[in-house]
Amino acid sequence: MALRRILITASSLYFCLAVDKNNFKTCDQSSFCRRLRNVKPDNSKYELDLSSLQVTDDSIEAKLVNTEVGAQFKFSLTAINGNIFRVQVDEVNPLYTRYRPQFALNGEVQLAKLQILDRNKDSVTAQYADNKAVISARPFKIDFFKKDSLVSVVNGRGLFTFEHYRKKPAEGEAEQAPEDPGAWEENFKSHHDSKPKGPSAVGLDVTFPGALRAYGLPEHGDRLPLRTTGPGGVDPYRLYNLDVFEYELDSTMAIYGSVPVVHAHSPKHTVGVFWHNAAETWVDINNSKDGNVMSSLVNLVSGSKSESSVEAHFMSESGVVDLFVLMGPSPRDTVRQYASLTGVAPLPQYFTLAYHQCRWNYNDEDDVTSVVENFDAHDMPVDIMWLDIEYTDGKKYFTWDKIKFPHPDVMIGNLTSTGRKLVVIIDPHIKRESGYFLHEDALANDYYVKTKEGNVYEGWCWPGSSSYLDFYDPRTFDYYKGLYALDKFVGTTNDVNIWNDMNEPSVFNGPEITMPKDCLHYGGWEHRDIHNEYPLAQSTATFQGLLERSPNRRPFILTRGHFAGTQRSAAIWTGDNAAEWSHLAISYPMCLSEALGGISFCGADVGGFFNNPDVELLQRWYQAAIWLPFFRAHAHIDTRRREPYLFNEDVRNRIRAALRLRYAHLPLWYTLFWEHETTGDPVIRPLFYSYPSDENVVDIDSELLVGDSVLAKAISEAGASTASVYLPGGSDEYWYDVEDFKLYRGTGNFNIPVTLDKMVAFYRGGSIIPRKDRPRRASSLMHEDPYTLYVALDSKGSASGRLYVDDRESYGYKNGKYLYLHLRFENGQFSSSPIDKTDYPTKEWVERVVILGAPKGTVGANLSSRSMGTVRLETSYSDDGRALVVRKPGVSIREAFTIKLN
Repeated sequence: MALRRILITASSLYFCLAVDKNNFKTCDQSSFCRRLRNVKPDNSKYELDLSSLQVTDDSIEAKLVNTEVGAQFKFSLTAINGNIFRVQVDEVNPLYTRYRPQFALNGEVQLAKLQILDRNKDSVTAQYADNKAVISARPFKIDFFKKDSLVSVVNGRGLFTFEHYRKKPAEGEAEQAPEDPGAWEENFKSHHDSKPKGPSAVGLDVTFPGALRAYGLPEHGDRLPLRTTGPGGVDPYRLYNLDVFEYELDSTMAIYGSVPVVHAHSPKHTVGVFWHNAAETWVDINNSKDGNVMSSLVNLVSGSKSESSVEAHFMSESGVVDLFVLMGPSPRDTVRQYASLTGVAPLPQYFTLAYHQCRWNYNDEDDVTSVVENFDAHDMPVDIMWLDIEYTDGKKYFTWDKIKFPHPDVMIGNLTSTGRKLVVIIDPHIKRESGYFLHEDALANDYYVKTKEGNVYEGWCWPGSSSYLDFYDPRTFDYYKGLYALDKFVGTTNDVNIWNDMNEPSVFNGPEITMPKDCLHYGGWEHRDIHNEYPLAQSTATFQGLLERSPNRRPFILTRGHFAGTQRSAAIWTGDNAAEWSHLAISYPMCLSEALGGISFCGADVGGFFNNPDVELLQRWYQAAIWLPFFRAHAHIDTRRREPYLFNEDVRNRIRAALRLRYAHLPLWYTLFWEHETTGDPVIRPLFYSYPSDENVVDIDSELLVGDSVLAKAISEAGASTASVYLPGGSDEYWYDVEDFKLYRGTGNFNIPVTLDKMVAFYRGGSIIPRKDRPRRASSLMHEDPYTLYVALDSKGSASGRLYVDDRESYGYKNGKYLYLHLRFENGQFSSSPIDKTDYPTKEWVERVVILGAPKGTVGANLSSRSMGTVRLETSYSDDGRALVVRKPGVSIREAFTIKLN
């Protein structure tokens, strides 16, 4: 009990304080960042030896030399299917093998044919499709062209750096080059990093000519467009998974996730780069659009107007140079190209897209039951209950508290009988307690991460003294997978899903609240080499464990730490946010950044994790959060209870309306996740993704697109009576208010009157949105409910959409057991027809068709289908005339049909 009191006191302290920035490094406090940031531009010491050039059908290889110290490297350029180039540099005969990430890429890349167009003593020019790479030898540089347009330059500024492994010079022995004082060992606060292999940093600059903005590099509590950083100003964007309590906003500080991908965009073209490195990484961004006083004066005096550009400088502590250049030419292309490398989120179970209710912690089995009963009593839907760390027996994972949760299987059965599911937390730190089976197994079988001396590493986390599983050891990986089996995790069922938290990994007494970099993993890899990938290793093992537990049921996992490729195994959320308007506002840009980084399944804790939201903020948060893919309320242990049924009737009505609107749109969300798996398109999108030629949208991140049919804006200011919304698309674009169907025409800023009852969302004209409008207490009870199809006509009186249907939980869809339908309206006729030649025996049918912007004077309609023949249908206009309703078509969605307006 004494230990628990200490930890609760610590949590209360974190609850009261904002982030202590002194616990985390700046670039100036990081030796390798200082060294690489101080490399002078346009003075490169690296040259290609083109006399060593080797050319194959799909690659160009040559020796790369550091002319200052004579170190030699192997350079290669390959072409990859899908309009991608890959640039790799590694040491020749290194003193130690350098690490390459093991989990990020989704299998082996598929190489494409390279054609050599020109070769001389100074350069080599290679072509792949309409892409061209010009490799210059002295200084080393690569220009990438899309058709005849220069779209990116690698090492154009000459900042390429590769610190080869070498033996530490003896005391008094001269260095080949002056070293930073932290190159061979480094201290931060009370922590010492021994750096047994010495300096090993790699760095590379990439320039994007013509780009207006760059996006990506999640995860940061920052806006979507990447800001300009630079020495003497803003610190570089830091990618180093860290447990940052109540993280700062408008900051480039590292937090929980690290996805090193950048998309640089202009109305003419978009190009991206993926820096495939799992070590601590800093990225400087320079955007000419931000400008400065001096450059503005120079341009004014000279009368010139320089082309816009964005520059990125990647700096990693170890590893190799492995850069993928995504040639675009559109945002859709670069995102899909990145997805082809790191994979997509597999189609989730349907219930995961519904509403999740969580807090730290629900007290016991009766508390869980009471919460669900109160949701039902107040006619509010909820699909998933969550349990935080207090459900365990003394914070020992894969166990249950025998007093508070004595009959977990009964509790779970009661949940599933009402159509609900359960999620429980499993963290990677393991309590060092004699008799705890997992700890005993890990000690006996050598499953733990080691110190630099080879002893089991001990850190401090929620259980107190803890050790950490080494998922890089195949034996540990397999053992951990097996822990999720029903006979191992006793009390669970197939309806229990998993939350992997604290997996950055979080170590309360470690340097920067994480694991020391000189800890050792299987294979001799230092933690510095694999740090950002560690949470991906855990979520991958968890995914495989759940799959082995239930082979025909799609796993659901939420992870806090994440890296490139995490989307293949888990959803993510924006971590320990706060009950503040600014944290509500930042939830959209943070999740949009993740979506561009391949991770669409993203959300933010509704209401804020820390502190207590006022009632207005809580309502606005629910209204905004229904348009993010992952929809969960969560709160700190020291906050007041805030389940939505606890408030007065007005508040309950507003939150209930938001919940119901989310549930009505579940068919749309599910269809979009299917399309994400099949195409790589993100589920939520920034405006520039769908409107790339509109310069007005490049900085907009307070709005998002759900697929291509819904535009939503978060109301993130207290007392708002209007909301300014930019509606894109051109002079003929139509946008319909989702709630009252009011039509807004054309492109520009619109001031929308709002009340507390009003949220801001629009259907795009030209869209057909499938909905299920019958209120239910859980999504599982909606499966056989009929559809209402909302047809939002464009300026030409046409619209189209898609609908995907399967059993919503199994892998049957992999074997053709699904429906994927094309919905179409033109020339006064609605039609539904299959896109794929597949079938699923659903009982779902069409209850209504609601046509927004319909022509006046319609009197009835005729339905035609194979099973029903021709049937006369009734129609009516809404009182305000904004919608035409076709009543009770009654046709199964399994068959093709048409509805002709009369």
